[in-house]
Amino acid sequence: MSLAIDAGVSAPTLQEAMEFIWSEADLLDSKSYAEWLELWREEGIYVVPIDPETEDFTATLNYAYDDAEMRQARVKRLTGTSAISVTAAARTVRTVSRFRQLEVEGAQIRVRCAQHLIECKRGVQRLYAGDLTYDIVRDAGSLKLLRKVVRLINSTEALGGIAYLL
Repeated sequence: MSLAIDAGVSAPTLQEAMEFIWSEADLLDSKSYAEWLELWREEGIYVVPIDPETEDFTATLNYAYDDAEMRQARVKRLTGTSAISVTAAARTVRTVSRFRQLEVEGAQIRVRCAQHLIECKRGVQRLYAGDLTYDIVRDAGSLKLLRKVVRLINSTEALGGIAYLL
């Protein structure tokens, strides 16, 4: 996903991208979903593919393929009281590490990193590990998400009613 932005705007540095990703992880663990939504550009896409090897997300099944409208709907469901999956919402703690700059183009950087997410719900802990790819752009003085892809290493096993964002 490439973006045409004013040529005078520089891409985020790897350090800035890392700090942005750590902040995003903290927002998700603290269930600050409204603030998380503010991290996104309108055209941004949040993807959790079932097939961790795919690049064609529109032609394959995904656990999530969210544009702005779907992100809003997901957050509404997660913060509401009517969905069964959120009645006893899981607590999460995630660690994000092994950052690698993949590409820089214009005002955009693509970064890959590893994530371990521990979920605790009703006294049971589960671990999810995955490779995450972020497309982050500098936009009007702040950093914004253009795309986040979460490739779980055990993606062919059902996630089973998660009540949070990966």
